[in-house]
Formats: sequence, C-alpha cells, structure tokens
Amino acid sequence: TALHSRHLVRMNAVPEFADLSEADRSKMLQTIETMQMRDSLRMYNSLAERCFNHCVTGFRRKNLDKAEETCVVSCTEKYLKHAARVTLRFQELNEQFTAQQMAAPGPGSN
Repeated sequence: TALHSRHLVRMNAVPEFADLSEADRSKMLQTIETMQMRDSLRMYNSLAERCFNHCVTGFRRKNLDKAEETCVVSCTEKYLKHAARVTLRFQELNEQFTAQQMAAPGPGSN
C-alpha cells in the first residue's frame, strides 16, 4: 500500500534501518504497525473505562441518564482532541528528525 511504501522510505532514512533488507524492513514495519494497533486499542479501552468511571454514578436503569450521557460525550471528545494534538505534535517532531537524518552527512563523508 502507499502508506506501507511511505513508511519503508522513512525507515530507509534512519541509519539503523538503512542496512536492512527489503524483507526485514517490511517485517519491522509490520511489527511497528501491530504495536501501534495494540497501543490504540489500549488507549481506547482506557478512555472508555476512565470516562465511564468518571461519569456513570449508578445503575438505576439500563440506559444512561441525560447528565451521564453528556458527561461521557464531553469526556470522550476532550480525550480524543488531546490525543489528536499529541499525535500531530509527534508527527511534526518525527518529520523534523527524519529531515535532520536525511540532511546529516553519512559516516565517512567529509
């Protein structure tokens, strides 16, 4: 896929990955993607638990009351906006790092 190819290009820019074969880079990328998926699932599970524990005060009926529902929505939106901001900042820093790595002279070049 295009995303997969873009990640492989970035991996080539990191000196530790540049010497890996195409198969090893692909395997490394798959491992990273699996770890990212696992982290995303943990984050969303944590979000659901945190917002539920913060907002739901009792089990009087099978549905949330209006105040609980509003609280859960607000909690979720706040958390997701924060996570999106952190992700964007991380991407910016990663792009800066990649640009620095690509601009830096390689070993043995003077």
